[in-house]
Amino acid sequence: MSFENLDLIDELLKAVNKLGFVEPTPIQTDTIPEIIGGDRDLVGLAQTGTGKTAAFALPMIQLIDFDLTHTQGLVICPTRELCLQISDDIKKLCKYVKGAKVVAVYGGASIENQRNKIKKGVQIIVATPGRLLDLINRKIAKLSKVSYLVLDEADEMLNMGFQEDIDAILGNTPSQKRTWLFSATMPNEVAKIAKKYMKNPVEITVGKKNSSAENILHVNYIVNEKDRYQALKRIIDYYPDIYGLVFCRTRKDTQEIAEKLIKDSYNADALHGDLSQAQRDKVMRSFKTKSIQILIATDVAARGIDVADITHVINYKLPDEAGNYTHRSGRTARAGKSGTSIVIINSREKRKLQYIEKKAGVKFNYAKVPEGYAICEKQLYSMISKIVEVKVDQKEIGRFLPPVYNKLNGLTKEELIQKFVSIEFNRFLNYYKASKDINVSLKKKEDTHRHVKKDRQKKIEHGKSKRFFLNAGSMDNLKKGAVIRALCNRAGISSEKIGPIEIMREFSFFEVETSVAAKVLKSMKNAKIDGQNIRVQYAENKKPQTRRSKKS
Repeated sequence: MSFENLDLIDELLKAVNKLGFVEPTPIQTDTIPEIIGGDRDLVGLAQTGTGKTAAFALPMIQLIDFDLTHTQGLVICPTRELCLQISDDIKKLCKYVKGAKVVAVYGGASIENQRNKIKKGVQIIVATPGRLLDLINRKIAKLSKVSYLVLDEADEMLNMGFQEDIDAILGNTPSQKRTWLFSATMPNEVAKIAKKYMKNPVEITVGKKNSSAENILHVNYIVNEKDRYQALKRIIDYYPDIYGLVFCRTRKDTQEIAEKLIKDSYNADALHGDLSQAQRDKVMRSFKTKSIQILIATDVAARGIDVADITHVINYKLPDEAGNYTHRSGRTARAGKSGTSIVIINSREKRKLQYIEKKAGVKFNYAKVPEGYAICEKQLYSMISKIVEVKVDQKEIGRFLPPVYNKLNGLTKEELIQKFVSIEFNRFLNYYKASKDINVSLKKKEDTHRHVKKDRQKKIEHGKSKRFFLNAGSMDNLKKGAVIRALCNRAGISSEKIGPIEIMREFSFFEVETSVAAKVLKSMKNAKIDGQNIRVQYAENKKPQTRRSKKS
């Protein structure tokens, strides 16, 4: 399927091509033709990061008459960040559409600037409920000729208490309009909105209702409450290349955790509602350009964060609602990539975790918080890999090297390596040399987890497993974690049933328990790992070919 098959006009196809979109996502494939070719209201349910904005924006742009200057399209969303994100996306899609004007309306910014833009005539308004209602009451935003209305992240707007504002706003729109509701989850309150404001809507669901994306590995750690922050630091240290979001429940906790991490030399910052719009914009720019490696945020502030490369989402505290966990975890594994969602809990929160598992449709894999030796090992090997891969600009650096060579001439190769490594690595060695195990001892059933895992590894060693061949390797940037995520989520097997994984240069091997081998083979057919097509087959009698022999 390509965008050319979705009946889009040339101007939109040109914009889509310019943005580098290759093929539509499932929600786009199902939604765009339905909106363009139909006349019914629509409910679209899909996880965050699946392309919902383009799913409603492309058909809205195509249906609007841009020769007219009054407001015809209205998008209502819960937060300033999401409002800005959606309006920017729509502007990019309108790049080749003559006369198209889009304005973002949200609190915390100059109402005069927004008023002036609306006065000049705009066909599409993207707004947060509070500021839009203010502009309606001031007789500035006139919605009597709106033909297309989008309620985006409807579940979150209700969680934030916008029910009355939405009622008032929709009361200013004509009854003869098309309404499209998009959400990652479908709680009862959202179903009531659909029933109240929509006429015989068609429902399009991608994946399971209220569930998170399949390419996310869900992991939980159990520690004593006093060790929660220590666990967070160990997790961050264990993933040297982490580019992640840490979720807290309150603004106060968010700011405190950010300040602690910054004090402990982590590249972090906070995003929450107490910041001014200018401060929030600055933090988001730094995060998107990766000047900030770890962003600590509240649920509300994180809405609208659309960053494709987030590797980890860490739930420092569990959310109150399972739907919020779906939104949190959906910040990673966007645009077809894989990611990891981590939960830190104390022993009293296990029942709440089970509730989220059931409601969000996910399976958490229990793991131990890494100990000091493992963290130091990970950090060291990561640093060495970066040294090996760094590009040297001989022309620029060459003139500085002769004195350096002279200074280091008396050191042996081994001494030079030891001293160089120690400069960067001593901080971790000193910090973790006396570290202790901070994992909570599990109850009898759970306490056997490690022994069960060891027993299963022994089965693998004694031939009670199946070995598979995978036609991708280190040259394709294949990682063991991505293979584990694919097997856990796509094949639906426990990580305990996965044996050794060998990532070779051009291909890889992995083992699973014989009992699940047939399931793995079937489920991994036509699968993708981190967006690339892969082929999986039994490794028996499989003689891997090199890339060179494939071409010959």
